Amino acid sequence: MAFNLRRPPSLRTRHDAYPYQLDAVRAVQERPYAALFHEQGLGKTKIGIDLILVWLSHDRVDTAFVVTKKSLVDNWAAELVRHSHLTPRILAGSRRQNAIALNSPALVYVTNYETIAVNASLIGDFLLTCRVAVLLDESQKIKNPDSGLAQHFHTLAPRFARRVIMTGTPVANRPYDLWSQVKFLDGGTALGDSFQAFKAAVDLPGDRSADTERDYGRDLERIWPRLRPFSVRETKATAGIDLPKKSIVSHFVELEDEQAEIYGKYRDQMSHFVTDGHLRIVDDAASLLKRLLRLVQCASNPALVDPGYRASPGKYTKLLTLCRAAESDGAKVVVWTSFVENVNWLTRELRAFGAQPVHGAMTIVERNASLHRFKSVEHCRLLVATPGSAKEGHTLTVANQAIFYDRSFSLDDYLQAQDRIHRITQTEPCVVHNLLARDTIDEWIDVLLSAKYHAAQLAQGDILPGAGDAKFTDTLRSALEGVLSRDAA
Repeated sequence: MAFNLRRPPSLRTRHDAYPYQLDAVRAVQERPYAALFHEQGLGKTKIGIDLILVWLSHDRVDTAFVVTKKSLVDNWAAELVRHSHLTPRILAGSRRQNAIALNSPALVYVTNYETIAVNASLIGDFLLTCRVAVLLDESQKIKNPDSGLAQHFHTLAPRFARRVIMTGTPVANRPYDLWSQVKFLDGGTALGDSFQAFKAAVDLPGDRSADTERDYGRDLERIWPRLRPFSVRETKATAGIDLPKKSIVSHFVELEDEQAEIYGKYRDQMSHFVTDGHLRIVDDAASLLKRLLRLVQCASNPALVDPGYRASPGKYTKLLTLCRAAESDGAKVVVWTSFVENVNWLTRELRAFGAQPVHGAMTIVERNASLHRFKSVEHCRLLVATPGSAKEGHTLTVANQAIFYDRSFSLDDYLQAQDRIHRITQTEPCVVHNLLARDTIDEWIDVLLSAKYHAAQLAQGDILPGAGDAKFTDTLRSALEGVLSRDAA
């Protein structure tokens, strides 16, 4: 079924692309499937839109789906209008509303992952009626092959005429994150049809009893040659664009006295008495994951675990100093924290800077309003956000400083969040500040993220062949063993 529109729109792009973006389009436009792994901040949205226009103008497909996260649907719709003459249709309503939309002439649809999964049978039937291309934005969303979401996409994959995955962090946390994303493209050809086998072959060491003869660097280095035939990746260093310098600075602080006492109890006793109203109860953190989370929270802000905590956490003074210095320099700042309660607390404490909050408990409309005020209102000098709510799809280059008040164990969160400010349209040098509480789990997380980053560089082909030698393996193993030997583990 081909679509006959009453007034076919122009299939020309509204704006010229950068040379590396044109190269990416040319490299994959005739392939049945491809991976666009450009580093975050290099304009993958523009590449995706131009690719859709080429497919449509060359009569390779009848229509295209852009699948993204719920919070980015409006952003994609706006970018399509900005970069093309297409009018996107949104698939996000009931099955009946989506069925009506699919029966209406449209050259591009924008939807989210959950809508596709919920309407899998409807989408599957539609794919039998015409040639449909699909572009999965932030494709790490389907990295877990055991999730129902990923399984729906794997089932639908063969029915799409063209398939493209897009993410700047294909190895979001572990090398095996790649497997499910690539299976959506090729059904298991490049990385094998067994997730468990691939995971066993490339997983990072989890304890000190791991095979001491295994060369992890070499194992990771073998991944990229299997992806190269259908993948394109550019980093800011290779793309040939002149971005301002980005510096990363670590600031070590001491825990406040009461904070140190609470931290010590969770570290040594795995429990702490919490005052809830007039009741004194024990918060038991016996499980490993809960214990790690509690340590992160205590190092950040003990009020996250103990409502009775009233002191000022150790990191807050340094944060305030950095915010004041940025304000005196006329700079705007993004403050990142993993906790919604911290966003609300810091927004109140830093209201003198016109702080705006963004977190997952806010509606998308509320989040977009905060982002708009931060970007457009002069006296709004500060955005306080969780990575989960604002790390993807947003350009925050009105700011040139990012402060990580705390960090999770997620490499994806860290890389995506810091590059909201260091991307195309940034004109000022950027500084990323990491606040680390001395002798706490913060130092462990710093080591862990470094090890994950180096592993990702190998798996993604960012490091030249030969870099994954025994020296790298020894460094990686030592880092991970050091992590595992800390009290936090």
